[in-house]
Amino acid sequence: MRAYIEKLLASGQMRVVEREISGQHELAAVTQASQRESDAPLLFRNVRGSRFPVATNIYGSRPRLTGMMGEQGSSFCRRWVEVMRRPAPAPLAVEEPAELENIRLTELPQLTYFERDGGPYITSGVFLAKDPDTGVPNLSFHRAQIISDSELRVRLGSSHHLTQYQAKAEARGETLEAAILIGAPPPFVLAAAAPIAYDENEVEVAGKIAGQAIAMRRCRTIALDVPADTEIVIEGRILPHMRRPEGPFGEFMGFYVPVGDNHVFEVTAVVARRNAYFHGLICGSPEDLRLLEVAVATCTYQALLAASLRGIIDVSCVPFTMSTVVKIEQLYEGHAKQVLMTAIGANHDWNKTVFVVDEDIDIDNFDDVWWAYLTRGRADHRAMIISEVPGFYRDPKKDYWGRLAIDATMPFDRKHEFERKKIPGADKINLKDWIV
Repeated sequence: MRAYIEKLLASGQMRVVEREISGQHELAAVTQASQRESDAPLLFRNVRGSRFPVATNIYGSRPRLTGMMGEQGSSFCRRWVEVMRRPAPAPLAVEEPAELENIRLTELPQLTYFERDGGPYITSGVFLAKDPDTGVPNLSFHRAQIISDSELRVRLGSSHHLTQYQAKAEARGETLEAAILIGAPPPFVLAAAAPIAYDENEVEVAGKIAGQAIAMRRCRTIALDVPADTEIVIEGRILPHMRRPEGPFGEFMGFYVPVGDNHVFEVTAVVARRNAYFHGLICGSPEDLRLLEVAVATCTYQALLAASLRGIIDVSCVPFTMSTVVKIEQLYEGHAKQVLMTAIGANHDWNKTVFVVDEDIDIDNFDDVWWAYLTRGRADHRAMIISEVPGFYRDPKKDYWGRLAIDATMPFDRKHEFERKKIPGADKINLKDWIV
């Protein structure tokens, strides 16, 4: 991540805050204000109470995510499928870099994001652990509440692979060793966000994304290898048969998750690079949603390809992760409806609404998507409500159930009537050349 941040700084793409800022709400407030007007990443150089600068909104841009996959300007989903077909380069074992230092957990920036959060949280940490039976490594995101220098409290979602690893270890009365990577190399962040099969090695997936062998070093207190370029690594163990109160916490859906009894992570070491960058991530922010979209959009895209549906161009999730938009080249009458039905079934947790649009629609702009629905045919004939279908796995009541599928494409046999008007040259205008 350091090399990427320095590249953004050198190119003037990163906003820099030199003024001292508090980690309690203030840093999150400035980040949110910036995200409302720009997808630019931010660097806070002077966080009160910590010597470590904080970077936010690193992953808050679709073009940046695609660039991290090695092909700027293309479809992220298409690029993902291409990259996953690569052979996985073997990780490169290296000695521990001399610059690493042991620090205390409370030396890190203590970031409290939302008004009612139970305390400071680590929200950007990529958990690395191994299946107790097979040794296959997994990468995943989980929130962690900072309790003390020796304890974190972690929420493990019921559907996550790490939860299954922990359950296996707990059944034997064993701890589960894990490393929390803060400021991991971007390929590890993308691999952690993506939908990977249970038995697939996600460290190898990160290598595919990187397109080269990734240098890995051994942790100091646990038997795990971590990427040597990670800014901060928290080493430790998830304890068996122990749950303690965690929360409340402002989750990605926009509400507070109440206090619950969640897993206890015993910290055995915190190892940082010299002048390490801390990655802060606001749950539910554009940065968080773009990373969630990596999982939802690529899963849907791959399901459509697996169903042998032709003309699939791209998939996006706007304005929220549970709203999926599929861009197609219409090839036959009823094409859009076939895509809708397949996409609805592609992801039972996330795809609460699905839109299908034509290739001239900007699927990253929900205004454009909704415009297509309103102007390209009868609203009542092109929306399909599917009742009594369970929703997101954590939805507590049937109040949240149901699906909505919308065909926002042009009528196949009248496409010539719906040609969009254009102003020649408008897409090439740079207003700085015209407005003083």
